[in-house]
Amino acid sequence: MATIAIYSLKGGVGKTTLAVNLAWCSATLSARRTLLWDLDPQAASSFLLSGHKSKDQAQSVFSKDVEPAKLVHHTAVPRLDLIAADESLRGLDLLFHELDKKKRLQKLLTGLAKPYDRVLLDCPPGLTETSDQVMRAADLIVVPVIPSPLSERAYAEVVKHLGGKSQVLPVHSMVDRRRKLHAEALARHPDWPVIPMASVVESMAARRAPVGAFAGKSPGGQAFAQLWQAIERRLAK
Repeated sequence: MATIAIYSLKGGVGKTTLAVNLAWCSATLSARRTLLWDLDPQAASSFLLSGHKSKDQAQSVFSKDVEPAKLVHHTAVPRLDLIAADESLRGLDLLFHELDKKKRLQKLLTGLAKPYDRVLLDCPPGLTETSDQVMRAADLIVVPVIPSPLSERAYAEVVKHLGGKSQVLPVHSMVDRRRKLHAEALARHPDWPVIPMASVVESMAARRAPVGAFAGKSPGGQAFAQLWQAIERRLAK
C-alpha cells in the first residue's frame, strides 16, 4: 500500500479537487483498491463523492474509540471507498497534542494495508499537529501551487518544514496560461505538472462527480490522468 497526501499550507488552491480526481484515477484508470480519507473538517471531498457525513465520529478513530474500518463506506465509483470527515475534526490538532503520539496516523494506516493498494489523504491546510502526522505517514506529498508569489512562498515554507524528510510533488493548480503571472510561473518550473483552470473542473461541485466520470477526454480530465501517471511512476521508484 502507498499513502499519498494532498496537502497545502494555504486553502483555496484546489486541494480537494486534486484529492477527489486523483482518487478516481487510482480506482478507475489504475484499477487500484483505493481509499480516500477526508481529514479536512470542511468535508468537501466527502460531499463531492457521496454526500455522506459521519456522525461526529471522524475524530474518534484517532482516540481509538472506533476502528477506521468501521467508518469506511463504498462510493459510486468501483474500487473507491471513503472515510468521511465531520466537524469533530476541528479538535484533531488538540487531540494529537494531548495524545503525544507522533505516529498515530501512520499506525492506523498500517492497519489498512491489506484491503487497499492506495490511500489518499485530503488534508486540512496549515502547519499543524495534523499536518505533522500526515508528513510522517505519507509516501508522497502532492502540493497544489497556484502560479502566484504568495502560493509559491507557501510551498517553499512546506519544503523548508519537511527538511528533505518526505517526497514532495508540486503541482501548478488552477492555471490560466493567458495570464502573464501564470505564464511566468510555468516558465520558472517547466517540470511541474499543470492542472488548468477550466469550467469542466469547476462543474464538479454541481455534478458531485470527478471530472473523469463525465469529461475524461477534456483537457482537465486528461491533466488529472497525466498527473496520476506521474504519481504512479514516482511511487514505483
